[in-house]
Order: sequence, then C-alpha cells, then structure tokens
Amino acid sequence: MSDSITIGLGITGEVKTPQALVLKRANRHGLIAGATGTGKTVTLQTIAEGFSREGVPVFLADVKGDIAGMAKKGSEAAAWTGKRAAEIGLADYDYAANPVVFWDLFGEQGHPIRTTVSEMGPLLLARLMGLNETQEGVLTITFRYADDLGLLILDLKDLQAVLAFCAENAGELAAKYGNVTKASVGAIQRQLLQLESQGGEHFFGEPALDIKDFIRTTSDGRGMVNILAADKLMQSPRLYATFLLWLLSELFETLPEIGDPEKPRLVFFFDEAHLLFDEAPEALHDKVEQVVRLVRSKGVGVYFISQNPIDIPEKVAGQLGNRVQHALRAFTPRDQRAIKAAAETFRANAGVNVVTAITELKVGEALVSLLQADGAPSPVERTLIAPPRSRVGPITEAERAAIVNTSPVFGEYEDRVDRESAYEKLNVRAEEAKAAALRSEAEQDAAKAAMLQAKLDAAAAKKADQDARTAARDEAAKVRAEAAAKRAQPKSLTETVITNVARSAASSVGRQLAGKLGGQLLRGILGSLLK
Repeated sequence: MSDSITIGLGITGEVKTPQALVLKRANRHGLIAGATGTGKTVTLQTIAEGFSREGVPVFLADVKGDIAGMAKKGSEAAAWTGKRAAEIGLADYDYAANPVVFWDLFGEQGHPIRTTVSEMGPLLLARLMGLNETQEGVLTITFRYADDLGLLILDLKDLQAVLAFCAENAGELAAKYGNVTKASVGAIQRQLLQLESQGGEHFFGEPALDIKDFIRTTSDGRGMVNILAADKLMQSPRLYATFLLWLLSELFETLPEIGDPEKPRLVFFFDEAHLLFDEAPEALHDKVEQVVRLVRSKGVGVYFISQNPIDIPEKVAGQLGNRVQHALRAFTPRDQRAIKAAAETFRANAGVNVVTAITELKVGEALVSLLQADGAPSPVERTLIAPPRSRVGPITEAERAAIVNTSPVFGEYEDRVDRESAYEKLNVRAEEAKAAALRSEAEQDAAKAAMLQAKLDAAAAKKADQDARTAARDEAAKVRAEAAAKRAQPKSLTETVITNVARSAASSVGRQLAGKLGGQLLRGILGSLLK
C-alpha cells in the first residue's frame, strides 16, 4: 500500500515527473474531461484500478459497456498497454483483474438496485418527472399527508394511490396543507405513467439498496469496484442522473463524519455528468453543490467525467481539485469557450501553453493538475496516462453471469418484496367504505321495500273492502231486481181468484169493523152528553 496513485508521467520539459494522485487529497473531488475518443474511459479505468489496489471501494457507471473489462485480467494481446507501461517506467506493472460487483437498475446485467419513493423524496422525484413549481408543491403535500396518516410510500403504485386519495380529499387538505387541485394531481399521475414506461417501476421498491454494500473490501484488502450497467439506463437520461444524485445524497446522509482520512472511504465516478445539469432547475444545482461540498467530510470523493468542462456549473466545478483534461476540439464557438475556460482552471506552468496544448493532445495524453500533499494544486503537466492492468473492453455474457453468481451480495436483492404499504392500506379503506356504503344502501332499500309493502297491503285491504261493499250492493240489487221481476210477472187464474177473494174478505171485514167501531164511538159520545 502507498499514499498515492500513479496516473501517468509528466513530459513537460526535459525532466519527466510522475503524476500521482495523493490519497489524502482524493476526497477533494475531481474532473476528467475531453472530447469523444481522446482516452477518458481508459483514464477512468486506470484511476479506479489504483483506488481499488489501495483498498478504496469505487462506484462507476459503465455507459458503453467497456468498463466491465475491469473484472478480467489484461493481456499482452493489447500490445499498447505494455508498451505504454514501459514508456512511463512503471516498474511494478503487471496484468491483473479487479474485484467487481455488477449492478443494474433493471436487474438484467447485474444485481438490482432499488430504493423506495419515500427515500427518493419529493425534490428529486419532481426533478425525475420534470414537474413545475406548482406540481412539485402538490407532490410535497402528498408526501407530508402520507406521513401524517402513517402511509408508507414504497413504490410507484403507492404514490399513485396516495395522489388519488389526496384528490378525493382535496377540501380536507386545503385548510391544513394548502390547495391540491385535481389538475395538478392528474399532471403528476401522467408523469408517473411515463416514468413507469421508462423502467421506473424496477427502480422503486424493496429490498432497498444498503449503501454499505458499496463500501466493501476483499480479504486481501482491495476495494470492491461497483460497476453500474448504464447502457440501457442511458436511454432514460433523467432517470440515470436522478439515480446518481440520489446515491450521492444517500452517501451524505448515511455515512458519519470522519474529516480528512488518510484515504477515501469511497470514490464515486459520475460519467456523462452533463446529464445531471441539463435543464435542471436552480434548486437542484444548489442541491448538487451542497452534496459535493459536504460529502468530502464523509470520506467520499466525487469525480465527474464529461466531454466538455463547461458542462459543469461553476459553483460545482469550483469544488473539483484534481483535474485531468484530454484533448478538446476548437471547431465551434462553444468549443473555443471551453478551451479558454479549461485553461483558466489550471495552475500555470511556464513550459505549457494550455490553450494550444489542449487542441494538440494525442489519444492517451492529458493535461493534469493534482492536489499535492499540502493541498495546493500542482502546476499543469502534459502527461502520458498510465495504462490499466485489467482488460480494456467489454466481457462476454457468460463471464458476466459467472461474476454475478459468485458476488458477495448474490441473493440479497434478486427477489422483489411487496409488503403492506399505502396502496394496500388505501385499498382496504376503500373496500371498507364500499362495504359500508353497500350496507347503508341495503338498509335504505329494505326500508323502502317495507314502506312499499305497507302501502301495497293498505291498498289491498282497501280494495278488498271496496270489493266486499260492491259485492253486497250487487247482491242487494240482485235481490231487488229479482223481486221486481217477480212482481212484474203475470199471475195465474187461481192466484187472481184467491187475490180477489182475499181482497173482498178483507174489505168486508173492514167495513164490519168500521161499523161496529163507529156505533160504539157514537153511543159513547152521546151518552156522555146526556148525563
């Protein structure tokens, strides 16, 4: 073990000076820049190997698939590596593989990487979905409301469920949290659907990544090289950038303060760094600056790799102490500005005209300025970059599968876990509300049915009574009709004789009674007068 990593050999002037990255200053961050095809990837590989040999774990993204070769030993078939090693006088140079763990957000070319939506937080999630200020505010309210209700937001379906619940209870939320409009909720839900289509559902969930799995060393003291398969991920650049920023934030929040260690606890390489800052709001730039500035005291070094140094905002670039600048082209006004900006960041060296040298550098050459042991930047040197000791280029699928199946974290992240969270709890609540509504509706239906039956019974009784009355009237009418009909029928001779005899007898009896009664009455009256 040593206290520095050899990056290359300075060739400015007659005296050749090795260019070495001091481990104690490696957490002061750095920048590797240069046009396509000028050797940035090889430089990255060389520096990452050096950290691993010194017992420093590394995380880097494999954008093109050619960094994966770090897992395999180099060979003399790549003749230029041995030639360059001899040219710069690397006495201990030998081909060697590195201890590598492959990761992949999609779980196809390495171990899955997941985090929960809650751990990502509303700020980064809003950046990931490209939300405006109003929509970001609604998303923040959603997270706060879920916390107050004890609802875990672990994956995207949890977030969709909580958003729908907020829209349904917007009136209740307005008094305590602020306005939540259905239009804003709908816009967020549409962005979530787009995120899912880009593979976001693979990234959010459990088991969530344990940051400590990135900070491992082997039994012989070498640092693990964590390689993220990013060739497919680059098709969703916003997801890529947000994931790496989340990872930096997690490192900052998880790791304890250790000040300035003798060597970094972890070195983080951020390839295609411009993706982090393109179209990002000022608040996100401030977040990146804060993390980069403060994560140093956690023992983490951050190295940005970009084609153009002006891709990095000034307030972030100002935090980068170690610089490796490969060739730039001066074809456009932007290229010319980049050359001028790069030249101004280096400590001057009388033997190097930076503006001229940047456009003349060969493949595998770079302008290098590194922090010295006392913290001061070294004068810029035109440098031959040291060759990597591992394979330069990709590996086969069989080689990758063998490494994945024997890695120290195999089996920890492969199986997805879906425990009870906001989605399940809100579904239960919705089912209970639905059942209660159904019970209430059934009770109301039963009451209505009872009322209807009572009305039917009353109507039936009334009708029965009316029918009885009608029947009685009909019966009486029938009797009267029969009697009338009977009276109207002609009588027989016998009935006529009997009737006449009866009438004559009755009439005779009447006259006789009347005569007797009349005589008695007259005698009574006269007798009383004569007395």
